[in-house]
Amino acid sequence: MTTLTHSSDTLTRDALAVLQPGFRGTTAPDWLLRRIGEGLTSVGLFGRNITSPAQLAALTAQLRAERDDVLVAIDEEGGDVTRLEVRDGSSFPGNYALGSVDDVDLTRAVARELGGRLAACGVNLNWAPSADVNSDVNNPVIGVRSFGADPALVSRHTAAYVEGLQSAGVAACTKHFPGHGDTAVDSHHALPRIDVDVDTLHARELAPFRSAIAAGSKSVMSAHILLSALDQDRPATLSPQIVTGLLREELGFDGLIVTDGIEMQAIASTYGIERGSVLAIAAGVDAICVGGGLADEETVLRLRDALVAAVREGELPEERLADAAARVRALADWALRVRGASWPGAAVQEGTAPGNGGTGTGAGTDIGLIAARRALRVTGTIEPLQEAPYVASFAPVANIAVGDETPWGVAAELAALLPGTETGTYGGENTAAEVLAAAGERRIVAVVRDIHRHAWMTAVLDGILAARPDTAVVEMGVNHAEPAGSPHIATYGAARVCGRAAAEALTGRGA
Repeated sequence: MTTLTHSSDTLTRDALAVLQPGFRGTTAPDWLLRRIGEGLTSVGLFGRNITSPAQLAALTAQLRAERDDVLVAIDEEGGDVTRLEVRDGSSFPGNYALGSVDDVDLTRAVARELGGRLAACGVNLNWAPSADVNSDVNNPVIGVRSFGADPALVSRHTAAYVEGLQSAGVAACTKHFPGHGDTAVDSHHALPRIDVDVDTLHARELAPFRSAIAAGSKSVMSAHILLSALDQDRPATLSPQIVTGLLREELGFDGLIVTDGIEMQAIASTYGIERGSVLAIAAGVDAICVGGGLADEETVLRLRDALVAAVREGELPEERLADAAARVRALADWALRVRGASWPGAAVQEGTAPGNGGTGTGAGTDIGLIAARRALRVTGTIEPLQEAPYVASFAPVANIAVGDETPWGVAAELAALLPGTETGTYGGENTAAEVLAAAGERRIVAVVRDIHRHAWMTAVLDGILAARPDTAVVEMGVNHAEPAGSPHIATYGAARVCGRAAAEALTGRGA
């Protein structure tokens, strides 16, 4: 480990400034507070750090006691990807539901409400929205996180989301540049490759980012994807042609450029996180997101020292590191100015939940549930359930961005409306006969997610429908397969409010 000297203080402060690390626990560890005092300017929060609004507000206050302008970032997309409500499910439908409604005023209002809840807890940078055009329906990592497959629709909703979020005083981080929608590989696990021509990239992938930049997005997150038409050797995060040439110079983006998680295997298994961080900063990135999986002091020091060594060895220009650090500090200054003297975090009271209509955040609307109800699409006629049904949930493996700790489905919401509702969870090893046996004489509600991507799910559902054609089917993923079931309900996402909207429709007990 490098021994710091007085002469290296500016360099090491700059190296710390460009890191956005995570940590474990619901209070800030001593090592993190110490590094904030030494120049660390950003901290990333995940579900493991959050138990309640009051606890989160106390945590962010603890961080700001060390540095008043610290950037507190979070990966809070709403919908399937939630950290505020990681154990309960989100109070907001995700992008796919909002895109299906296609009301930019609604999208702006949802983002403003979400931003207000983040700001009330002391969070001032959100790694959202996803501006990816989901052109590959088999995409394993984007899917319902995208507003849709039409570039124009994605563009207008991305801009509205950025405007709404930032009107609440929370910086948006539009992702995953230059577009992760046309991939069949999850960059958490490997390096995706997109082989389309430059004209297609500009017309499709880049259109939403142009809209986000025009809307004033304070930051953009790079993707760990290889776009052969732009750079045949390096993924976007490490590519000067893409980060500096395309995003900075051609598209004219002057804000903060942040990497996707540097520990994701697309980078970690090919370059290593130290080398990857150096190459990213050299390419024109300003901040290194790290901490989704790596969340300790050793990782922060390894990356800090790798950046310092790269400058001293002439591999990374000192001016480039200084420029990156300056952009981080500039965003921190903006967030501090927006916060002003009326920072609402202290008003959050113990016992409130960040997703119960705004209680404790000063916002106080049910805009998320309203949006989820509007997104619902029903094929066939619903005969409202009068008795408690059997809910069969078909659960694919969750992608890492979503995580498997966040509940989803309609069973809990149906049980609240029809006590006695029972449920079972099924995977690829199960059969239709098992579901039918478990259901007995009760009406079956089959809950699926991206059924078009899972042959086993289709086979089991077909068997159930052959025996019980009155089975209601609820699709909570990408609604691509032909509707099946009596009725078929598409929620366009698996957030808690999407399940609530579906349960209301099935029982006829909604607003």
